Amino acid sequence: IPSVSSIVPESCLLIVVGLLVGGLIKGVGEKPPILKSDIFFLFLLPPIILDAGYFLPLRPFTENLGTILIFAVVGTLWNAFFLGGLMYAVCQLGGPGLNHIGLLANLLFGSIISAVDPVAVLAVFEEIHINELLHILVFGESLLNDAVTVVLYHLFEEFANFEQVTILDIILGFLSFFVVSLGGVLVGVIYGVIAAFTSRFTSHIRVIEPLFVFLYSYMAYLSAELFHLSGIMALIAAGVVMRPYVEANISHKSHTTIKYFLKMWSSVSETLIFIFLGVSTVAGHHYWNWTFVISTLFFCLIARVLGVLVLTWFINKFRIVKLTPKDQFIIAYGGLRGAIAFSLGYLLDYEHFSMRDMFLTAIITVIFFTVFVQGMTIRPLVDLLAVKKKQETKRSINEEIHTQFLDHLLTGIEDICGHYGHHHWKDKLNRFNKKYVKKCLIAGERSKEPQLIAFYHKMEMKQAIELVESGGIGKIPSAVSTVSIQNINPQTLPLERVIPALSKDKEEEIRKILRTNLQKTRQRLRSYNRHTLVADPYEEAWNQMLLRRQKARQLEQKMNNYLTVPAHRLDSPTMSRARIGSDPLAYEPKEDSENLPIITIDPASPQSPESVDLMSEEPKGCSGLPPSPEEDEEGLVMRVKEPSSPGTDDVFTPGTGDSPSNQRMLRCLSDPGPRPEPEEGEPFIPKGQ
Repeated sequence: IPSVSSIVPESCLLIVVGLLVGGLIKGVGEKPPILKSDIFFLFLLPPIILDAGYFLPLRPFTENLGTILIFAVVGTLWNAFFLGGLMYAVCQLGGPGLNHIGLLANLLFGSIISAVDPVAVLAVFEEIHINELLHILVFGESLLNDAVTVVLYHLFEEFANFEQVTILDIILGFLSFFVVSLGGVLVGVIYGVIAAFTSRFTSHIRVIEPLFVFLYSYMAYLSAELFHLSGIMALIAAGVVMRPYVEANISHKSHTTIKYFLKMWSSVSETLIFIFLGVSTVAGHHYWNWTFVISTLFFCLIARVLGVLVLTWFINKFRIVKLTPKDQFIIAYGGLRGAIAFSLGYLLDYEHFSMRDMFLTAIITVIFFTVFVQGMTIRPLVDLLAVKKKQETKRSINEEIHTQFLDHLLTGIEDICGHYGHHHWKDKLNRFNKKYVKKCLIAGERSKEPQLIAFYHKMEMKQAIELVESGGIGKIPSAVSTVSIQNINPQTLPLERVIPALSKDKEEEIRKILRTNLQKTRQRLRSYNRHTLVADPYEEAWNQMLLRRQKARQLEQKMNNYLTVPAHRLDSPTMSRARIGSDPLAYEPKEDSENLPIITIDPASPQSPESVDLMSEEPKGCSGLPPSPEEDEEGLVMRVKEPSSPGTDDVFTPGTGDSPSNQRMLRCLSDPGPRPEPEEGEPFIPKGQ
């Protein structure tokens, strides 16, 4: 039903399906299944996170990493403590049913409900096609706040068992945040390097190549969870590290398998999670307390809005591209909660947390409100506020070259200024990667392949696949096959040279790539800019001029093809002039009349006196030569002036009669010569003028 799915997000529809299924099972008399935390964390969550980490847009993520970390760490801590403190106050003032809930239990509840959920964010933001900056900010926050959530959850859970919490426990809890986050990243990097190294030796067993990607990624997640580290951070790190090296080693079929299997696996997990949320809502034990639930919902929204406003005010002091009020609204409105909060609440033990059912009821209420209300209204609000949408643009060789050029330029500027910014460290990392890591993790000559050729090879393969899938295999442009990257014959480099030299084959291939892709840059509609595009005021006029010239040339060709000349008969002088203009070949001068004076007729306006020009008639006063006897006998010969083509300029295009003698003749006839210079006593401007 497209009319429904265009208004209601898919996640909402799946929760409704889960509610219906759970109600049906309960109506039959059976007990509906509940989404157990082990099933969720071990089987349903990893595919979604691996898909997000493996295909993470690395450049926008690293460029906005500081902003994402501030939102993920400081924002989540603010939400947890603000919400937990206020809920503790509500419990103290809320009457006898809430007085027994202590501060630690409320802080634990705040840490569970404060984290933005990556599954819910992905489900909603993928459908509204928001611009890349906002998407990576909200989605990156939802991925990286897992470390904060895990630390706070386990911290408050342990503190609830203590009789007394000391300052040392608080300091150790603070340090455990760094251990959990950095430890998860380290585990992911180790497994990513192992996966890349393993893929170097799989050329003879292509069938099981995709298995290594899934195996090592899942091992990274389980190893991190085993030591209470952040499994989500481990999965993201493993996917980001292994992808460039694995894709260089594995076959294209294996790459396609990994891509589609990950997409299918993550979409199935997402569907099951939302359906199970609906079923668990019907099946679970609920304890409804109006004061607690409404306060939780209200304070969640207040904490999110305040946190985003304060943090953005601080972040904009350091950002070049500022976050506008519209961006801040979408970031605050996109803080969706989901199944991670539900599963963490379900993990609570009844012995230490007797109010677990009330916590779960409040969590489900917040999840339903954010997914249904915010998820359904965010698309109309994006259209209403005219927030910039995502633009589907294909990367090109031209854009890649200019991006690399700007990176090198900014690195050089930082070196000159003595400021070691992120461009400097990024350049250091790229050099280390190219010099050492690629040689160890990429097999064969692909490790020495220049980046431009590798990128072109990737684009060529992608374009060929698109053409095959669209059925346009017969229309493959010649540019696709101009460069055969497979036939690179690398030469051994001399040892004494510090700078590695490219072989002649590679240099020639780079030249071919540049010739093929950079010579037609004028045909592209608009050049790429990272931020805003300023319209070129001359571009439209230039295109109109080219179109007019092209139409004029086509018209001239048609006239030359279809113009017919009628039979000659005696007519008036005006008709004779017109006929001469229409058929100049019939009035070509004789072979022996080259030195005779010529009258040129302009066929554009035969009646005007300016249409007859004396071109070769030189009077005796100008040339100083007596007239020849042939001139007296033959008289004047008429020659037709050829009409100028519409694409040429009559003023600047030299004609057939523009020889130096003709120009001298015209000057003799029309120019009386320079004025005599004024004498010393005579004023420069005569009187009376």
